[in-house]
Amino acid sequence: MAQPRSIKVPPRWRKEVARVLITEAQLAQRVRTLAQEIERDFHGRETVVISLLNGTVMFLADLLRHLSLPLRLDFLGVSSYGEGVKAGELIFTKELRLDVRGRDVLLVDDILDTGQTLNRVLPKLRALKPRRIKICVLLDKPARRVEAIAADYAGFTVPDEFVVGYGLDFAERYRNLPFVGVLHPHIYKQACKRINRA
Repeated sequence: MAQPRSIKVPPRWRKEVARVLITEAQLAQRVRTLAQEIERDFHGRETVVISLLNGTVMFLADLLRHLSLPLRLDFLGVSSYGEGVKAGELIFTKELRLDVRGRDVLLVDDILDTGQTLNRVLPKLRALKPRRIKICVLLDKPARRVEAIAADYAGFTVPDEFVVGYGLDFAERYRNLPFVGVLHPHIYKQACKRINRA
């Protein structure tokens, strides 16, 4: 698993992003490597890729471009965060359309944080009787783990900081950043104060 290093923030984002944790070039290289690892493990078998919306979109698009496996794609809509930064009750916002019974499944998520989201998603998928489920995440944040969940493929291990960019958001912002950065604490603390006063 690759270890990110710190790079200067582009001027446009310096008021909101404290530092760049993973550059665009580092992301591109690691996604290619992840795809190679997945290809070796899946041995050319048809695979159902299930992506958790919404944070995976950029990662998923880049990953799929490097996979030559025969695959089908479906999405599971899951929301575990409200307007603040603390995980809330998990809500399924979109169900699967594809039948995964007897098939290999690659479950793609943006970040493995507390593990609570995957702890709810995995039993739901296992009940559909796939042949096997492998988990691929862009970011692994083990410092916050509360559930015994591990990824089979993880792009980067990140510290216990609020990360945004490359699909990851705060209050539906910053998804479009081409890098993964650490948000200035005052940005999300101000938002939390507004929510607590409401």
